[in-house]
Amino acid sequence: MVEAVIFDIGNVLIEWQPERYYDKIMPRAEREAMFAEVDLHGMNDIIDRGGSFRETIYDWAERYPQWRDKIRLWHDDWIQMAAPVIPRSLRLMQALQARGVPVFSLTNFGIGSFDYACTHYPFLRDFDRPFISGHMGVIKPEARIYEMVERASNLSGAQLLFTDDRADNIAAAHLRGWKTHLFEGPAGWAARLVAEGLLSDAEAQ
Repeated sequence: MVEAVIFDIGNVLIEWQPERYYDKIMPRAEREAMFAEVDLHGMNDIIDRGGSFRETIYDWAERYPQWRDKIRLWHDDWIQMAAPVIPRSLRLMQALQARGVPVFSLTNFGIGSFDYACTHYPFLRDFDRPFISGHMGVIKPEARIYEMVERASNLSGAQLLFTDDRADNIAAAHLRGWKTHLFEGPAGWAARLVAEGLLSDAEAQ
């Protein structure tokens, strides 16, 4: 039944932990104060909807002079936040493609930030169909982004198997009848791909 497998990227193929990054460069209490005052994830949502990578962050930084230099690091040191690769997840993606299973991405990712990520992670260009929110102008878990995937791929419901680390994104896909897997680590995802008959045990290592 599954005609395509869909991967989220952040925390599925590449770790995305901005708080962890900031905890390395500033006292945790200070970081918590900054995140409490500044809606940095909301700022990132603007980028993920297609806003300018640098301009959005730098404009946001100017609103909060106390945190200006730290906020700018969301752009200037971004690749350190989007790291490292999750190796087994990448192997699973490649194993599926080696079996001839189409693999799509469906990710909340900005235009500029995605292009930058691809310079460090070339495999991000290897999806059979990329669905990047910045280019689509809509983000998960809004229903329209799932509709756009269905329309572009001519697939729907149980023809699609989707993994994402966020329960709200999974719930939205489940409402459309997609097969879903809440990503909590590559071992569980590998087991699901084997259970679906998409990979053998050996291929899923």
